[in-house]
Amino acid sequence: MAKQSSRFDYFKSRQIPELTVLQASLCDFSYDRHAHEEYAFGVTLAGRQDFFSGGQFHRSPPGNVIQFNPEQVHDGHPGDDSRLGYVMVYVPSAQLEASFADAAGCKRAGRFQGSDTLLADPELRRAILDLAQLMIHQQGTRIDQEHALHRMATRLVQRAGKFQPGGRVSRPDALLLRAKEYVLAHLEADLSLDEISQAAHLSKYHFLRLFRQQFGITPHQYVLSCRVNAARSDLEAGVVPNEVAFRYGFTDLSHFNRRFKRIYGMTPYQYQRSIAQ
Repeated sequence: MAKQSSRFDYFKSRQIPELTVLQASLCDFSYDRHAHEEYAFGVTLAGRQDFFSGGQFHRSPPGNVIQFNPEQVHDGHPGDDSRLGYVMVYVPSAQLEASFADAAGCKRAGRFQGSDTLLADPELRRAILDLAQLMIHQQGTRIDQEHALHRMATRLVQRAGKFQPGGRVSRPDALLLRAKEYVLAHLEADLSLDEISQAAHLSKYHFLRLFRQQFGITPHQYVLSCRVNAARSDLEAGVVPNEVAFRYGFTDLSHFNRRFKRIYGMTPYQYQRSIAQ
């Protein structure tokens, strides 16, 4: 009997449209390294989930929670011959800032960054799965989903212990942040390494070394990731894939399809159709 192919199902919350959940079943697919603008909270349901992030490789067995901060580079693939099943909820930081600050008792905690990528935490797992199920089955009210978000944020802050505001940003971090901001502000332009490194006030050589060392991804991969993320937002707004491909500098629709699929598991058209259901 032929082995079933991988399956990806995306759902948008009807109560909180900014939220997206992915229900995935993988057997023959590997994600390219990429980063999302949102927080991502996942639970491995079956099989083993292997991925690179934060300079190291991780293995997530069933029941484990995976948490990516915004802009945290990662990839992913099944870790053995069994089918990998998981859910992943994508949450913009604005949806969590008040809950993080409330849980920490500190306004500056709104930009909370989790230090652990893999967590064995039944309470956090339950909150993530509760929110995912509400979204997948289009159940509950807005406040039900907000309650699940608040439980997730509270548990993450509890695990972190006493919140410590971040210290001064290092010079390399500040320079690379300038480069990232330049990329995000010029996604529709024909960007060059010279322009990006100049925005960071670094030579091209030092910029390439620092960027790869800091983020585990090349500037080229980062630009593609940002363009695909921006394209996803346009697709959700109803812009046709051909127009989106042209807007963000993809050679043609075929090129756009390939790049988008390496990050979201499906073509732009399939994604647009999936979230419209």
